Amino acid sequence: MADGAMTATFLAVIGGASLLAITARRLRPVDRLPSLEGWALADRSLGPGWTWLLLGGTIFTAYTFTAVPGLAYGNGAPAFFAVPYTVIVCPLAFVLLSRLWSVARRHGYITAADFVRGRYGSPSLALMVALTGILATMPYLALQLLGIRAVLTAGGVYPRGAAGDLVLVGLFAGLAVATYRHGLRAPTVISALKAVAVFVSLTAVTWLVLARLGGPGPVFEGAAQRLGGPALLLSPAQQPAYASLALGSALALLMYPHVLTAGFAADGPRTLRKVSVALPAWTGLLALFGFLGIAALAAGVRAPRGGAEAAVPMLVDRLMPAPLAGLVFAAITVGALVPAAVMSIAAATSFVRNVYVEYVHPTATPKRQVRIAKAVSLTAKVGAVAFVFGLRDQDAVNLQLLGGVWILQIFPAVAVGLFTGWPHPRALLAGWAVGMASGTYLVVREGFSPIVPLGTGDRPLEIYAGLAALLLNLTVVVAGTAVLTRLGVPRAADTTDLPSRLTVRRRPETGANNP
Repeated sequence: MADGAMTATFLAVIGGASLLAITARRLRPVDRLPSLEGWALADRSLGPGWTWLLLGGTIFTAYTFTAVPGLAYGNGAPAFFAVPYTVIVCPLAFVLLSRLWSVARRHGYITAADFVRGRYGSPSLALMVALTGILATMPYLALQLLGIRAVLTAGGVYPRGAAGDLVLVGLFAGLAVATYRHGLRAPTVISALKAVAVFVSLTAVTWLVLARLGGPGPVFEGAAQRLGGPALLLSPAQQPAYASLALGSALALLMYPHVLTAGFAADGPRTLRKVSVALPAWTGLLALFGFLGIAALAAGVRAPRGGAEAAVPMLVDRLMPAPLAGLVFAAITVGALVPAAVMSIAAATSFVRNVYVEYVHPTATPKRQVRIAKAVSLTAKVGAVAFVFGLRDQDAVNLQLLGGVWILQIFPAVAVGLFTGWPHPRALLAGWAVGMASGTYLVVREGFSPIVPLGTGDRPLEIYAGLAALLLNLTVVVAGTAVLTRLGVPRAADTTDLPSRLTVRRRPETGANNP
């Protein structure tokens, strides 16, 4: 059972998040007509501070903060692939996000599929990018709910049975209402509370763990005794899997619609470059969460079989004072609400722009587009709740693993297209199909493991399935483009007018720094 002080702290932080969401309406310009850009991208008006909060709060999800320490608790060193992976993201974001923002702002693009439509003149290729993004996002959205439930259950804050389910629905309902009314501005203001709560609580928890367990040395020694010494170090055979998983995950992350949506909301490419330089602060948090997984081992925490993600919440519940434990659980819960809101907005925007307007109602007014996007966003949240209650937790995890492989297959169309229009759209479609099929086959064949063996013999090379599928994808794109070009197969006109430099002039708007 949860302690009263723990519950009070938890409810106070959640209540603060609700109040912040309500204030989002005051940050909306009153003299602007409703538009999808205004609802989904906050009128592209976020300055460096708000963009750093939103982008960091979107990339670093609650499930990340539970899965990484859970993997460290169960497997040791391989879990820390997430640290170099999120570091690799920063220079990629510095180049790709800023350049994509420049093109998107110039042409009024709101989604990556909009860019692909203009770059290659191919509606089918744009539809493929949009549907892949939606398909990869939905299980990711459901995992945010699973992260909340796992953490609160381990901490004793989640009531058993229908009462607990109602608590989860209530938390998500408040988010749904705020997002429906205020769009991206709601998770933007909540991201400020997320940053404060996570940074403060994690710093306090790490300090107390080190004090109670005797410092870093005893922590790693105790964990080594539980796992076995080599488990805290990468073996030579594990290094290719570690490196390829870090690289592939970094390339995939920037293709997710919710990350691009948060990036598009910035007020300029210069803001995005500043934020990219400052994002490693969030990576430091992730490393500390991984360390807490090691500390849970050293402290003798016994997580349930198949539930290693509960190790850190159980450690917090055991060692921390009740108010601090409540703050940690609330921070992780708020940490799920921000990315969940942005994911639902991104999925809804992709559907409206690249499915509804393109194929159903080409003459839809901006006001109608916003109305449809709000409805789809709400539907996505309801679907995520139904998914969590209707299927096993492992099903959501398996689909999210596949989602990472799938979203990586749009990298050639989006990221490569930012620098060259040489690939033929039909070759890109063929490469995407080969990448999707091969990646899915590899993951399913290995029992939904993202690491797959390549080659024969006693020691086959083990690498990330998504990266292997991407290499096949790129091979088909290069070969297919060469053949189609030689055959003289025509392609549509490129209308993107890519900038020769990575900067554009900032719009002279008075509210540039407000969400």
